[in-house]
Amino acid sequence: MPFIYALPGAVAEGLIWGLMGIGVYLSFKILDIADMTVDGSIVTGACICAVLLANGFPIWLSVVAAFIAGACAGFVAGLLHTAFGIPSILAGILTQLMLYSVNLSILGGKSLVAINPRTNNLLVHMSNNPRSIIVMGIFVAATIIMLWLFFYTEIGLTIKSTGDNPHMSRAQGVNVKLNQVLGLAISNGIVALAGAMLAQYKGSANINDGRGAIVIGLAAIFIGLSVSLRIKPNFVVSMIGVVGGGIVYYIVYNFVILLGLKTEFLKMLSAIIVAVFLAVPYLKKEHFTKQRNLRSNKTKIRIGGEKNA
Repeated sequence: MPFIYALPGAVAEGLIWGLMGIGVYLSFKILDIADMTVDGSIVTGACICAVLLANGFPIWLSVVAAFIAGACAGFVAGLLHTAFGIPSILAGILTQLMLYSVNLSILGGKSLVAINPRTNNLLVHMSNNPRSIIVMGIFVAATIIMLWLFFYTEIGLTIKSTGDNPHMSRAQGVNVKLNQVLGLAISNGIVALAGAMLAQYKGSANINDGRGAIVIGLAAIFIGLSVSLRIKPNFVVSMIGVVGGGIVYYIVYNFVILLGLKTEFLKMLSAIIVAVFLAVPYLKKEHFTKQRNLRSNKTKIRIGGEKNA
C-alpha cells in the first residue's frame, strides 16, 4: 500500500525528469555530443525560477527566464567547444563548474531558496500530485510537438544532419559549428525548464540538486529506448519513450526506497539502473545474432547433406 500511495508522486516527478531527459536526448542522440553541462543548467533553471518567484515575479516570466538562462549556458558550452576547440565533454564540465558559482550568486550565497506555495500560484507541487501530472503532461506534450515541428524545418534538419554526419554536412555547405551551438542551447534550455518545474514541485531550489542529473537523463533515454525497441523508432516515438523512461526510473527508484535502501546507496542505484538498460539492447542484439547464425549454420548443414545424398 505505501508503494501505491507513492505512485502519483513518482509519476509526477518522473514526468519532470522525463522532460529533462528530452534535453539530454537532443545533445546525446541528435547532436552526438556528450554534454555534461546539464548537471549545472538544471540547477540554473531551478535557481532562476525560485528567486524570481520569491521576489514576486509572475510564474510565466520565471519559467521563460529559466529557459533563457539554460539556453545561455548551452551557448557557452557550445562556444567553448566550437570556437576554442575544447573537447565537448571537457567543455561541458568547465561550463558546469562555472555554473556552480553562477547558481550560488543567483541564490544570494545561500545553498537553498524556498518557494511558498501559498503565496505563489505554482504550476506543479508535491501537495497536489494529480494536478502536477496533468500540467506536466501538457508541458511535455507541447515540448514534443514544438520540437517535432522545429526539427522538420530547414534549420532543424541541418542540426540533425550535423549530428548524423558532420563531415558530409560541412561538405554540403552547412555551418556545423553554428548548428552545434544552437543545438546545445536548445538542449540546455529544455533542461533548465525541467529545473524550473522541479523547483516548483519540491518547493525549493538547492545548489546541489543537479548532482547526478546527467545519469538520470541517460537512464530515461536508455530505459525508454529499450522499452520501445519493437516500435518504429521515429523522432516522436523516441521522445515519448524518453519521457516514459523517466517515469519508469522514478517508479523503480521509489520502490527501492520503500524497500529500505539506505540513502548513501541511491547514487549507486542510479548508476546500476543505467548500466542494466545500457546492457539490455546489446545483449538482445547478441542473442538474436547468435540465433540467426545458428539457424544459418543448420540450413547450410541440411543443404550440404541433401547434396551429398
